[in-house]
Amino acid sequence: HVHLVESGGGSVQPGDSLTLSCLASGATDGPFYMAWFRQAPGKDHEGVAALDGDGITTTYAKSVQGRFTISKDNARNTLYLQMNNLEPEDTAMYYCAYLRGIYGGDFPNYGGMDYWGKGTLVTVSS
Repeated sequence: HVHLVESGGGSVQPGDSLTLSCLASGATDGPFYMAWFRQAPGKDHEGVAALDGDGITTTYAKSVQGRFTISKDNARNTLYLQMNNLEPEDTAMYYCAYLRGIYGGDFPNYGGMDYWGKGTLVTVSS
């Protein structure tokens, strides 16, 4: 089992930046497809950013491309999401999720991932 714990969320104004962290523990030996999903109030989960199990291939939702950057620190077992120029539409609960192996495609369904964190809330408003 892999335990994932997100942190770094908060309430910010449009244009601000935040960095989310996802600390993994347990059976963390890879490879893993690592992704950030978000769920806006009343809506379903959507893929935001992902780093595939090859450690190289990234995927971003069009709505965040150029503003968000996904990265990882293997030594710290931590996945990051650097979010710049935040918009009100980015308001959501953000979840870190892992999938075993190399996925090799666009975002899988949130429910198709193997492990999930409990989320960290990001609120963007003026």
